[in-house]
Amino acid sequence: MLERPTTEEYAAYYEGYIKLVPEGNIIERLEQQSNIVQTLLSSLTEEQANYRYAEGKWSVKEVIGHLTDNERIMSSRLLRIARGDQANHPGYDQDVLMQSHPFDAYTVADLNEEYTVARRSTLLMLSHITPEAWLRKGIVSDNPASARSIAYVLVGHELHHLSILRDRYAVDVPL
Repeated sequence: MLERPTTEEYAAYYEGYIKLVPEGNIIERLEQQSNIVQTLLSSLTEEQANYRYAEGKWSVKEVIGHLTDNERIMSSRLLRIARGDQANHPGYDQDVLMQSHPFDAYTVADLNEEYTVARRSTLLMLSHITPEAWLRKGIVSDNPASARSIAYVLVGHELHHLSILRDRYAVDVPL
């Protein structure tokens, strides 16, 4: 359905995320990831979700909170670029966002609901993007970015963090 973006469609910073994305339908992959995260969160106790694998590292709750924040930011960028907005969309500092919001105070159920609603909103938006809109380019942090590259970054970024949850937090994540 949607071909992998070319390197002219995104900043070199995102190359690692985009390379993680397997071939196939990007929207279906976003749906699969949503199911994985919902299943993961449904299986965790509050104690497990508060786990940090090392001092100063995010808790599982904070990782999911970060994924939700990123979902909102990236889908906003994608929407604006797909609709022809040529403004330079600024970057964001994940650490600032994490320091100023108490994700550890959320229940696992609250995190699951917030993540699910954010992802569902993204999926609804993507289902109505036209073929030509996927290829539109805008600017993110002074670098070119196409709408489709942002969808790939969303998937790759989440794959990156789900792998960390599996490998460093010993959370059962089927990737």
